[in-house]
Amino acid sequence: MSSRADTDEAHATGPDPTGPDPAGPDPAGPDLTRPDPAGSRVAEAHVTAARTGEAITTSALHAAATGADTFPGALREALNRRGLSLERVSERLRVRGITISQATLSSWQRGRSQPERARSLRAVEVLEEILELPAGALRSLLGPRRPRGRITPPDAEGAALQILGADSVVEKALGARFRHFNQETSSLMVHDIVKVGESGTLSAISTTNVLRASRAGADRAIFVLSFDDEAAEPVDIRVSCGRLAEATYLKGLKSLVLEIHFGRELAKLDTTVVSYAVEVSPSETPATHYERWSRTNLHEYLQQVFFHPGALPSDCHRYVRDKVGAPPRAQRRIPLSASHDVHVLTSRCKPGVHGVAWDYGTGTGGTGDRPG
Repeated sequence: MSSRADTDEAHATGPDPTGPDPAGPDPAGPDLTRPDPAGSRVAEAHVTAARTGEAITTSALHAAATGADTFPGALREALNRRGLSLERVSERLRVRGITISQATLSSWQRGRSQPERARSLRAVEVLEEILELPAGALRSLLGPRRPRGRITPPDAEGAALQILGADSVVEKALGARFRHFNQETSSLMVHDIVKVGESGTLSAISTTNVLRASRAGADRAIFVLSFDDEAAEPVDIRVSCGRLAEATYLKGLKSLVLEIHFGRELAKLDTTVVSYAVEVSPSETPATHYERWSRTNLHEYLQQVFFHPGALPSDCHRYVRDKVGAPPRAQRRIPLSASHDVHVLTSRCKPGVHGVAWDYGTGTGGTGDRPG
């Protein structure tokens, strides 16, 4: 079984990790929501939408964010809020022993270049103090070193399309909501735990996701888990951090849509933690890989796969894809621990598809994956 997930989506077991995403004409399926009484009407609305084949909707998502979830955007926003000119900021940096020209600051806020050298990174830390931002608010938005020259980052929808491709399962599952898919938040850290049962099939997935608000008022996030094997379906969903507002399984798309509310509205650049676990019915084929796709840079991504003692793999390795369906690269073997698990810890995780694959030996097929 394969499971794919963005810090927004996941995908679990299937026989071919490089094959096309499954799709189906009928998105209707059972609603697994178990909300508190106050959320029952919202759950009913989702069930109705799913059964009629219309786009699934909950209470309206906030309008599209202008989105300062990039370093240039956050810097511009902070400068405007403080009412400081680049000249004054440059002078305040100079008083603290750091020389950064107005031209360089302008280049940073326009996205034409980004701080990379040690002196520039130190300047970013001081900028956070000058602009009265939380420690790490700007620096955590910096991606990996990149070529010099003007770069225009894609918007949230464009970034997702670069990784998923057009007409993906995620886009079909979300319908109109895909356009503004989690634009109000971005993931900083993600921890996935995948459990493989005695039969070698996926038995459970749990995820802890640290999210940061890119604008004030963010109060929810959406996650999509897709399954390759039709026999593998979610049978139990538990949310330990956050409140489950929607849990709709779209049988035709073999995808589970979760909407989780934070329980409060976040201030801009505020953080929150979302944790959920999904138990899965036995699939027909053993799991052999698990992937997470991510459209943005993650501060840190921890991927763990636990195997039943009766279904230990003969070989495990990690890999990366530039996008869903692309050939795997950067493959490297990873050892099985005494606890019967393997793990991959990636710091400053770049956009793309990050996976773990394993082999049971001759005669065993199937896959497990999840995108982020």
